Amino acid sequence: MADELEELLGFLSSPSTQVKKAALDIVRGLTGSDGGIETLASCSDFVLPPLCRLLRDVSELAVPAAEALINLSQNPTLAEKLVSLRAVDTAVEVIYKQGGSDGRLSKLLVMLLVNLTQLDSGISSLLQVGDDKFEGLFLSKLVRSFCRSSSSDSTESTYEHVASIIVNVSKMEAGRRILLQPKGSLLKQIIRQSDSANPLRKKGVLGTIRNCCFDADRQLQNLLMLSEFLWPALLLPVAGKKSYSEQDTAKMPLELANALSHEREPVDDPEIRKQALEALYLIALQDAGRSALWSVNGPRILQLGYEDEEDPKVMEAYELIGSLVVSNAGFQEQSDSMKE
Repeated sequence: MADELEELLGFLSSPSTQVKKAALDIVRGLTGSDGGIETLASCSDFVLPPLCRLLRDVSELAVPAAEALINLSQNPTLAEKLVSLRAVDTAVEVIYKQGGSDGRLSKLLVMLLVNLTQLDSGISSLLQVGDDKFEGLFLSKLVRSFCRSSSSDSTESTYEHVASIIVNVSKMEAGRRILLQPKGSLLKQIIRQSDSANPLRKKGVLGTIRNCCFDADRQLQNLLMLSEFLWPALLLPVAGKKSYSEQDTAKMPLELANALSHEREPVDDPEIRKQALEALYLIALQDAGRSALWSVNGPRILQLGYEDEEDPKVMEAYELIGSLVVSNAGFQEQSDSMKE
């Protein structure tokens, strides 16, 4: 059986497209089950390299090769081997060389990158860590495609899973550093997608912002430089659905005041609301972050949003930041009176 499998896998490198296609169809079928993946894992040195090479072949071969690799990369051991075979580099290069003309292939390769960036080694490979000349280049390309595609129905779904990649990347300190660099401002581009109607995009954006806020003690200045986009992204999902009074909105920047001056559709996903509150909490842990939150009337927004909240876990998140903000109220009121 092992000999027959190795012979089959040998056909993946055949000079004949038809022979490669026939072998590839069988291999792709095997990856559709746990047993098949286990069988292929036992001879990974014979299956992974040719599948990676086939990603650069004609679409007829590259598409099923990508589908097989997506299934195989759900196995952490095989995913690590794929990273060592430079599958991350191959995927990005194919997306921007030949995949651009094949939306289906590009979408599959993005999904492959989602799996590979669940590993630290995969994130490092995507970030090109250690390469001073090219560090962050792959990520910049993906972010640009993610943001541009949101305004085009034909490509929106092609790059929507980049949302999951940027969340994975933001879990690593090197990823947060690159996202928060003022030059190029990747996080600024990403934050502007927070009002997307696509739930996958919206959840990815909020998850990325939240992860970046774990570095608020060192990166607060870079975060607050984005306040024009940051506050609406974090406060609107947790503002409830009521319209706010003129007295409340008068203390807010225009982008918040306009949105809150009338009733809105609530953000249905409790995970998005929870992530926004966790990000606000991490910012408010810093003195300058609390002051900035007060300056946009954030405590009032949290108060009214809490009144509309019904999810127990989200309510806990409101209460956590609420206790932090309320404990600072006396200091803030004293500070405000001194300014007057």
